[in-house]
Amino acid sequence: MRTPLGLLIIVCMTAHAQWTLQESGTTASLRGIHSLGSGVAWASGSGGTVLRTVDGGAHWLHCAVPEGAAKLDFRGVQGFDASTAVVMSSGKGTASRLYKTVDGCATWKKVFDDPHDTGFFDSLRRVTSKQMYMLGDPVAGKFAMFFSQDAGSTWYIADDPGLDAPKDAGAFAASNSALINVGPFLIFGTGGPQAATYALRPKCTSGKPDACPSAWSATETPLAHGSAPAGIFSLAGRFATNAAGKTASVLVAVGGVYDKPDEKAATAAFSRNDGSTWTAALSFPQGYRSAVAYDSARSTWIAVGPNGTDISNDDGRNWTALKPGPNDAADADKNWNALSLPFVVGSKGRIGILREDALGGK
Repeated sequence: MRTPLGLLIIVCMTAHAQWTLQESGTTASLRGIHSLGSGVAWASGSGGTVLRTVDGGAHWLHCAVPEGAAKLDFRGVQGFDASTAVVMSSGKGTASRLYKTVDGCATWKKVFDDPHDTGFFDSLRRVTSKQMYMLGDPVAGKFAMFFSQDAGSTWYIADDPGLDAPKDAGAFAASNSALINVGPFLIFGTGGPQAATYALRPKCTSGKPDACPSAWSATETPLAHGSAPAGIFSLAGRFATNAAGKTASVLVAVGGVYDKPDEKAATAAFSRNDGSTWTAALSFPQGYRSAVAYDSARSTWIAVGPNGTDISNDDGRNWTALKPGPNDAADADKNWNALSLPFVVGSKGRIGILREDALGGK
């Protein structure tokens, strides 16, 4: 039975691993999570499910289901504040939609339908207080890209060059993190015949960067590829300054083969030059990983998937499995889909929050 709008679900602490489990009050498969800080976060999943918290997950509010969305799979959500968010459903054609709320999810307005009968929305990203981008699977040989300049109320098809897709290529809607931004820098990951990243960069011939048009450029990565279930499932990044004093984004990509979750090979790679080149991890996560995030407070990268949680303290070069202690639930590290720190979400309504003392923190 769906919890009525306005009824708060009291948290039940049931595990004490690196992820403290919270009571979501739903059995939906959760794949969307966006933490805004100050205790505010939005989550989304199957069956038209959207959740909201304003107190750090102590209580999760069940939002009203948008009209006509009870059978939709909300794979992504992006919040602007405690009252405003845009949620993305994924599915073929018109099963891919966007809805927006401005009243704390008491009501929703449908703001966009996939204009392509064969389209499929993969990842929704808020870049600024007004600007949003959304990635979709290829249509007519090109990855679909859409943008909004008014906080998701109206949407347009992006016409930047360079979105050509190899035959049978696609992106993944596993964790709403196939498309990311690091500052104004946009990048997305793909799978299928190759595991590639596409980055939006100025394309200059005039020598005047301010006058340069932008174009997407593709770069192959050493992640698993060659079949439909294989590729890059998630990206995350941070800025760093090198020895020469130049600032560039450090990027980490994770993935693998989702129908072979225990396969460890080629599940992570890293870049220290804005994604211009990629290097395979020296030691990999312990299986397919659907999401990765950077914890700046602990200078640690965290990756999650169905069979565990892994961390890296050296910008993605080496990964170590993070296991529950003797007093923790046996599966506290498993069955996760998506990250937006400090929160993690997964199958059957699982929501966790990273403990303050996790990873050696205090």
